[in-house]
Amino acid sequence: MAITPPSREIPLAARVSCNDCSLSQICLPLAVEPEQLDELDRIIRRGRALKRGEHLYRAADSFEAVYAVRSGALKTYAMSEDGDEQVTGFYLPGEIVGMDGISTAYHISSAKALETSTVCEIPFAHLEKLSIKIPSLQHHFFSLMSREIQEDRALLMLLSKKSADDRIAALFTTMAARQERRGLSSRLFRLPMSRYDIGNYLGLAVETVSRIFTRFQQQGLIRVQGREIEILDSERLCGDSRLQIIKD
Repeated sequence: MAITPPSREIPLAARVSCNDCSLSQICLPLAVEPEQLDELDRIIRRGRALKRGEHLYRAADSFEAVYAVRSGALKTYAMSEDGDEQVTGFYLPGEIVGMDGISTAYHISSAKALETSTVCEIPFAHLEKLSIKIPSLQHHFFSLMSREIQEDRALLMLLSKKSADDRIAALFTTMAARQERRGLSSRLFRLPMSRYDIGNYLGLAVETVSRIFTRFQQQGLIRVQGREIEILDSERLCGDSRLQIIKD
């Protein structure tokens, strides 16, 4: 993967400050002072565009940076010994992707755009140095890593103990919670991933995913139009607290 050299200068007129970004309250710690935010601004490279299906990085690429999704959506996946793709996560605007390489110095999974997307690239070597000067920034990234560990553990629990209906319902609630964190509707949202990717992620056949979507709609729990989902009855959908499994 080609990485833009840190020394490349971005014209001032083309720079967009984190202060101006509607997602800054999600991907950046609120405790960062204005002058500290300026320092962070200087190390971030914004506006890297990805076409649908284009890789941000691949497994075994050297770990150089973490990335904040600015628009669109990405998925991460790993390859099994048999050469099959296993989806390991979905990333929406304001969320950080690429932290899998921190401990190994190379990425252990691949990241691919689900749709036309843009990301902000944060060189990790620069971020480490800046985190020493800004403890709140360091704490924020520790929190992000902790959340990833919790979500991985929750997914394992979901796949090992929950029914197919519970898995789909949990996905809806997770997506709703992430939308709400971005200040958007938690009731009406669009799924950026295909049903095949949903099935792959949740360990279900795509036919099972489609069948459950239809059944939930017939039961009046959701309304489905293409990838648009409207949650009509969250309490019934949340039956037996199953949705709390992977809710943020």
